[in-house]
Amino acid sequence: MTPAARLQAAAEIIDRIEGGIPAEKALTNWARNSRYAGSKDRRAVRDHVFDCLRMWRSTAALGGAETGRGRVLGLLRSADIDPDTMFTGQGHAPGPLSDDEQAGGRDADGYAAWDLPDWLGQRFSDGLGEKAESTAMSLRHRAEVYLRVNTLKADLATAQAELSAEGILTEAHALSPTALRVTEGARQVARSQAYLTGLVELQDAASQSVVDMLPLQAGMRVLDYCAGGGGKTLAMAARMDGGPVTAHDANVGRMSDLPARAERAAAKVDIVDSPTGQFDLVLCDVPCSGSGAWRRSPEGKWRFGPEDLEALIGLQSEIINNAKSLVSPGGFLAYATCSVLPAENTHQSARFLQANSGWEQQVERQFLPEDGGDGFYVTFFKRK
Repeated sequence: MTPAARLQAAAEIIDRIEGGIPAEKALTNWARNSRYAGSKDRRAVRDHVFDCLRMWRSTAALGGAETGRGRVLGLLRSADIDPDTMFTGQGHAPGPLSDDEQAGGRDADGYAAWDLPDWLGQRFSDGLGEKAESTAMSLRHRAEVYLRVNTLKADLATAQAELSAEGILTEAHALSPTALRVTEGARQVARSQAYLTGLVELQDAASQSVVDMLPLQAGMRVLDYCAGGGGKTLAMAARMDGGPVTAHDANVGRMSDLPARAERAAAKVDIVDSPTGQFDLVLCDVPCSGSGAWRRSPEGKWRFGPEDLEALIGLQSEIINNAKSLVSPGGFLAYATCSVLPAENTHQSARFLQANSGWEQQVERQFLPEDGGDGFYVTFFKRK
């Protein structure tokens, strides 16, 4: 496929997403029906689609239309690429620009310039203050790739050497002593021996820092109450000389890969349907808006509404209140989200403390993308 043909394919996929089809499904359907597209073509089309999703409103403004064609046109203009070089109509390229398209388009303003729905833009402004614009603007760009060095199998220098031998270059990152930022060869990580043998895991630097902050020691009884895929489960196990860590999730299917991942990482993980007894530390990495990670999942910005936020706030409160009974006296209850919205973070912590006098807040931190990773929030409480 030519670069122009890739843009035309992206425009058609974007129209399907606009019509309500989830982005991943639209991309998969296109790939299945486009056997002529090679792996590089599929990656390029995916990148175009996700770039438009990250800048959904501003590309539409620059392109002069809320369509796939308009957004692709806006994407080119945002990158200072002459659209006439791509909109040629030759082969499978987009058709030439009309006079109206040539004359149309403008810079986005207001919250459209931040590429947020107006209601979310207001939430950012109210909750993040002077950090609101820089946080929103950072979510318009691709996230970098970070790795966690599994200290059960390697140190940073060993992992970097193994990765470098496979053409994957990295550098240490200040957010965590186990974090490596991939500077070259990111697409090769999942096929590398360093990854396949458990020396490294894909995990954002801020997510690693969340685990670094927890009061963990070898021999503690630890529960990951919302384990999901198990990234933090494995990180906690590594900090505890291998574990064990008990993992639970209301949706058991989310943990389907965790046994294999734990074996690869040499970590001890016990998966349970219903946690019983009491634990020295319970981590609740709760379902949330994902607003801190919208660089990776930009569709979430546009599918998420005020009613969804209210439902999540209720679920988060329910989870943390259910989990508190599993904490032993003198133990810790940790609460984490990959959100930058105070309603899910500091406000939740304040409500918990107001309703539960037997707890003391020990640590609280909000990570923003400008810190060098995704947006994350973490706090933990000690049971008196």
